[in-house]
Amino acid sequence: MDLEPIPDLDSCERVPAIFEPLCAVFRRRLKADGQKYTPERARVLDAVIRMDGAFEAEQLVGDLRDSGYRVSKATIYRTIKLMQDAGIVQRVLGGDDVPRFQMIYGAKPDDTIVRVDNDEVIGIDVPELIELRDKICAKYGLIPSSHRFQIFATADGNA
Repeated sequence: MDLEPIPDLDSCERVPAIFEPLCAVFRRRLKADGQKYTPERARVLDAVIRMDGAFEAEQLVGDLRDSGYRVSKATIYRTIKLMQDAGIVQRVLGGDDVPRFQMIYGAKPDDTIVRVDNDEVIGIDVPELIELRDKICAKYGLIPSSHRFQIFATADGNA
């Protein structure tokens, strides 16, 4: 993955469409927690925005280092945790014990099948799930904000 420099936050015309509101969400959460929005955290956030699908923290470490950014592994892991707390990313369950994450803020629900025999993650699109989610929430007087549906499976004969 090639990372481009973080846009100058004062220049709105060069900021990716989701970056500015997502940046604001993250800044508000950090401020509420008494934390600062540092350049290192901005780089991690930018890298996460540019990720396609699920990613491992170690993948972020490598991508940032390969792009010439100096962000410590500890900062990356702490920033991912802060982004989880802010509702920007969520942990994705897999067949192994390696934590994976995916961006959920501003994204449509990402329903998946996880092959536990080879750790392949297959994205599925089932519109009926959204209808069911909405119906269940309405029954309880709630408004859904997101959902996660995962099926864990193996190929025939690998159970």
